[in-house]
Parts: sequence; C-alpha cells; structure tokens
Amino acid sequence: MLLDGFGRQAVDLRVSLTDRCNLRCTYCMPEQGLQWLAKPELLTDEEIVRLVALAVRDLGVREVRFTGGEPLLRPGLVSIVAACAELAPRPELSLTTNGVGLARTARALREAGLDRVNVSLDTLDEQTFHTLTRRRRHQDVLDGLAAAERAGLTPVKLNAVLMRGVNDHEAPELLAWCLERGYQLRFIEQMPLDAQHGWDRSRMITAEEILELLAARFTLTPEPAAVRGAAPAERWLVDGGPATVGVIASVTRPFCRACDRTRLTADGQVRNCLFATGETDLRTALRSGASDAELGALWRVAMWGKKAGAGIDGPQFNQPDRPMSAIGG
Repeated sequence: MLLDGFGRQAVDLRVSLTDRCNLRCTYCMPEQGLQWLAKPELLTDEEIVRLVALAVRDLGVREVRFTGGEPLLRPGLVSIVAACAELAPRPELSLTTNGVGLARTARALREAGLDRVNVSLDTLDEQTFHTLTRRRRHQDVLDGLAAAERAGLTPVKLNAVLMRGVNDHEAPELLAWCLERGYQLRFIEQMPLDAQHGWDRSRMITAEEILELLAARFTLTPEPAAVRGAAPAERWLVDGGPATVGVIASVTRPFCRACDRTRLTADGQVRNCLFATGETDLRTALRSGASDAELGALWRVAMWGKKAGAGIDGPQFNQPDRPMSAIGG
C-alpha cells in the first residue's frame, strides 16, 4: 500500500504522459509556450506501463487517470491504455483532456479499454474560447465531447475554470448546457500552477461566488458529506436532482484530509501532492536496473513523507516551480 504518515492511503494514480499542449490557456502557460521536456527525459511507453503495473499490482492503486499537458498528443496513448486495461486487478482508467483531438481518438480509446473522460471547457462562446486559450479550436472540443458520448466514454465530465471579467457570467449557461446533454459539470477554482506565476488570489473566482452565480438560476441542494468520500468536488443536486454540479474548491476549501492521490510526472518523478515542492526520481532508478521491489520501496517512502496539507489556504504557501503542464492535473 501507499500510506502516508497521517494514515491516508493513495489509491488514485495520476499519470502525466507529456508536458506539451496544443492550447495556451492564460491560466496555465504563456502564449509562446514553454521549454518542453526533451524526448530522452520522458518515460517510454513501456516504462509507463511497468510503473502503472507496479502501482496496481503491489501498491494498492485502483484508479489510473492519464493527464498532460495534453495526453492526446502522446503517440502511444492507445497502446498504453490497452496495456493498462489488461492488468490484474484491472484498474478504472480515465483521461483528462482539452478535447481538441478527442473526435478522432474517442472510439479507439474506448476499444482499448478507457472507461471515461474529463474534458476542459471553460466557455460556450467561440471568441471567449480564443481569448482564454489563444487558439481557435472551440468546435473541435464540442465535436470531441459528442464523440466521447457516442463511444461510451461516460459519464462525460466537464471541468471549467471561471476567470473574473472573462467568462464568469457564463456559469449558469454552462450548467444548463451540460444538463441538456447529460454531461457532468465541475467548476474548479483557479489554482496557482501557472508557468508564469501570475496567479492572484484576490482575482480568483471562489467557490462561494460560483455557487451564488448558479443560485440565481438553479436551486442547489448539497449532497450528504458521506457521498463525497475522497472526491475533490463538493456536489450539489440541481433543482432536486438527480443531476448534480460539482465545485472543486482547492484554494478556499482544501480537501487534503481525504486526499487519496499519488502522481507520476511525464519524466518519471513521484509527487505526493499536486502542490509539492519536492519529487522522488523513479526514472533514474528504473533505468539503472532497479527491481520492482526497489521501485516500490522508493514510491512508498515518497508517499510516507506527504504533508498533512498543501498549505494553499495560508500565507506561507509557496507555489511549485513546475507548472501544471509538467506536473499533470
């Protein structure tokens, strides 16, 4: 098992497959992009599958989420998913994507064994999409969502970040649009993981503000706390249910106490927290001939040192040097 010093067990593995992305979201990276990882620094497909297999077989991981950057840019994605779907015990497999390339890959991913997708979509307006992402790919994302639904990658979940004065007025419209299509919407507070370190707490749309925006159009009833478990999103029944909307309040209402995640970066580093300032290098050990037992021991030590909380809600919080695109969401 992957236990930390506070008794939490990590059963949810987030695997970043690449730091590259085909969008340039203002809350994530600068317009010119970043200095991407060189190919030799990235884990190979075989190395990724070996580490996922180790986590599932020996370390108690039950859920695997593939992330980026943009994971659909990883050439070997379908084969990685297929290999992980053959593991025993078989983990739940999901993918977080910007949706740009999903229309052409959804069916192949489903046939390979992917269970569901989370798609980032912050706006229904094409021009606002361009303002936020600096790319004109809005229709591609909409097509990708429809393709995911047709392929059976359900429930299709949407993640949305609201930016003050840009798309915050769209919150009720986004929810109504998702309800019509059966998509599950989750709003996420903007987090301090941007490459340019321009995050400003005072300008962030908080969870309370998001709920106020939604309450102007919908009746929201909180789900019982027991239903949430270790999920990052607090959920509300919309107009009595059964449809729900979630809010991930990573900044104003951190959920560290119930966190059950461990993270593997595209270059083979274990992160025991999304906001950690340190990492444990598995890639070097793996390429030096370490056994699965030795790799597992390194991973267990990394998780044992996890802090009680990220401290993001306090004045002493230090933003990680590595941006979201390198860490994996």
